[in-house]
Amino acid sequence: MDSTKLTKAADNVRVLIAAMVEKAKSGHPGGSMGGADFTNVLYSKYLVYDPEDPRWFCRDRFFLDPGHMSPMLYGVLALAGKFSIDELKEFRQWGSVTSGHPELDVERGIENSSGPLGQGHVMAVGSAIAERFLVAQFGEVVSHKTYAFISDGGIQEEISQGAGRIAGYLGLSNLIMFYDSNDVQLSTKVNEVTCEDTAAKYRAWNWNVIEVDGSNPQALSSAIELANLEKERPTLIIGHTIMAKGAVAADGTSCEGWVSTHGQPLSKAGADLAKTVENLGGDPDDMWKIYDESAELYAARREELKSIVAARREAFDAWAKANPELAAKLESYIEGRLPEIDYTKTALKPNMATRSASAAVLSLLAEHVDNMIVSSADLANSDKTDGFLKKTHALVRGDYSGKFLHAGVAEMTMAAIMNGIILHGGMHAACGTFFVFSDYMKPVIRMSALMELPVKYVFTHDAFRVGEDGPTHQPVEHEAQIRLMEQMSNLSGKPSALVLRPADSAETVACWQMAMENKECPTVMILSRQDLEDLPAASGDRLAEAYGARKGGYVVCPAENPDVVLAANGSEVSLLCKVAEALGAKGIKAQVASFPSIGLFNAQSEDYRNSVMPASVKVFGLTAGLPSTLYPLMKGDWKVYGFERFGASAPYKVLDEKFGFTEANIMSEIEAFLAK
Repeated sequence: MDSTKLTKAADNVRVLIAAMVEKAKSGHPGGSMGGADFTNVLYSKYLVYDPEDPRWFCRDRFFLDPGHMSPMLYGVLALAGKFSIDELKEFRQWGSVTSGHPELDVERGIENSSGPLGQGHVMAVGSAIAERFLVAQFGEVVSHKTYAFISDGGIQEEISQGAGRIAGYLGLSNLIMFYDSNDVQLSTKVNEVTCEDTAAKYRAWNWNVIEVDGSNPQALSSAIELANLEKERPTLIIGHTIMAKGAVAADGTSCEGWVSTHGQPLSKAGADLAKTVENLGGDPDDMWKIYDESAELYAARREELKSIVAARREAFDAWAKANPELAAKLESYIEGRLPEIDYTKTALKPNMATRSASAAVLSLLAEHVDNMIVSSADLANSDKTDGFLKKTHALVRGDYSGKFLHAGVAEMTMAAIMNGIILHGGMHAACGTFFVFSDYMKPVIRMSALMELPVKYVFTHDAFRVGEDGPTHQPVEHEAQIRLMEQMSNLSGKPSALVLRPADSAETVACWQMAMENKECPTVMILSRQDLEDLPAASGDRLAEAYGARKGGYVVCPAENPDVVLAANGSEVSLLCKVAEALGAKGIKAQVASFPSIGLFNAQSEDYRNSVMPASVKVFGLTAGLPSTLYPLMKGDWKVYGFERFGASAPYKVLDEKFGFTEANIMSEIEAFLAK
C-alpha cells in the first residue's frame, strides 16, 4: 500500500474542501478536512460499487451522518468521478447539486440526505437490517457492507443510544461505522460537554470496537480489513482525527484543533487559505484541481471495481439461472411491485376500533408481502401492529428471516431505521406507536418526506378518548401539526405526506391499500383506541363506498339540496351521522362527509369538491383536535367545533360528555350556527 499516495489524495480533498467553503463564504471545513483520510481510504480501496451502474443492488452503501461535512463527501466523490470541479465551485449555491447538506442522489453516490445529527447513522442501521433480511431470503448473492460515518455530535445525539443498542443486539456484522473523533464540536471542545468512554459504551452494546490514528491510511486500512472479517458484531472504528488538519495561519502557525474552524471559512477562523493550501501541497493560484496522483489512484480503483463487479454479476447470473423463482421474486422486490392482495378478504368485525381494523389489514399483509418489515416501540399489543407479528416472528441475532422489529422504547430510532430500510431498496416498512409519541418522531418523518420515502407510520390512540391515561397521553394538537405536511410539496413538486384518519373499519382497509400503493411519500395513519360504529352504506356495500377515501373526502350520508354539510374525519364522523339523522327529523337536511385526507381532498377538481361541499351551503366541522385541523377544508360560511385544551383522566365516554362531544350538544351547536 502506498501511504504517501493515499495521503496526497486526502490532502487534495482537503484543499478542495477549503476552496469550496471559502468560495461559498459559508460551510464547515474543519471536520471535513480531518475526516478526509478515512473517506479517501474507504472509497479508493474498499467500498464496492459499480462505476457504470450507481443503482447496482448489491453495492456497498455509505451513509453520512454529519451532513455539515458535505464538502468532504463531495471532494471524495469528485475524485471518484461523480462530481465535476465546476460543480464543486457551486457549493451551497442556488440550483447546485452540491447543496450545503447532502441530498439523496444515488446516481451521484449519495445514499441519504443528512443534516439533523444522529439520523444518518441510524438509517445505516436500517440499511444493514434490510441487507441481512434479504440475505436470509436469497443468500449471500445479495450481500454487501453498509458503512456509516458519525461525528462527535452524532454520538451525543440521543438517537445514537437506540441505534447502538439495536445494532448490537441484532449482531449486524455487515455494519461498519467510522467515528470521526476530533475532540472539537461547533462551539466547544468535546471535553467541555462530556467525559463518557465511548468505546466502553459501544462494547457494552455488543459492538466490535477498534481505535486507530484516524489520519494514518495504513492504520485505517487495517481497521477496515479487520471490520470486514467480523462475523458476529457491528464494528465501530474510532478514528482519532485532527480538526482542520493542515490548516495554518499566515505566519505558518498551526490552526489544527481550533474550534473556530468548525463552522466557517478558514479565513474567518483565523487561518490563512493560501498558506493552508501550500501546506497541503497545493497551488493557491490553482486550488480547483484533481492531482495526477489522485486521478491515478481512483482510476486504478475504478478498474479494480469493474473486475469485482463483473465477478459478482457473473455469480448472480449463475444463481438466477439455478433459482429462477427466487430471482423473479427478487426482481419484483427491486422494482417495487406489490403482489396481488384482495383487501376484501380482511377479517373485519362489526364496529371495530380502527387500530383493530388496522391489525386485521396488517395480518393480511404479513401473509402476502414477504419484503415488509413492521416495527413497534414496545407497544405492538396496543398499537395492534401485532396483527403483523402474529403471522411472522421477530428479527433476532442470527435469524433475520422474521419480519418484525421490536425496537424497544425508542420511537425516533425506530422511525429512522425505517427510513434506512426503504433507502436500501427492495423493501416496504411500517412502524407504530401512540399518536402522542409522534412528537418524538417528527424530525424523522420530515426526513422521510424530504427524501420521498414511502414509510408507513401507524399512530393509534388518536384523541382525548385515550381516556383514563390522561392528558399526557391524549393527543390534541398533533393532527393539526402532522397535517401541515399535507400543505407542503416535496422537492418533486408532489405532496410531502399522505395523512389518513379513517372513520371506521372499512375506511381503514381502504386507507391501508392507499398507503401500500403510495410510493411517493410517507403515509401517516391516525387510528382510534376505542370501538367506532360502522358508517351507514346507501348501497349496502360499506367497503366499496369507503374507497371514496381515494379522493381524500367523500359523502357518507347524502342529502338532496342540503342545508348544511357536516365535515369530520375519524371518530367524529359516526357522531355526525347520528346528528344528521336527528336534524332530519326536525326538517334540517344535513349532508355528512368524511375527510380521511384533507390534503388529498383539496387536490381534487373544483367540481368534485363542490359535489361533496356545495359552494353555497354552510359547513360545520367537528374534530377532537384543534379546530385549526379542519380550517383548510372550510369555505364560505363555516364553523368548526374542536378541542382547545389539554385533556383529562376519565373514561372516554365521560370525557365525551364533559367536553361536549355528544349528539345533543353538537346538534345544539349546529342549530345555533344555522340560526345566525
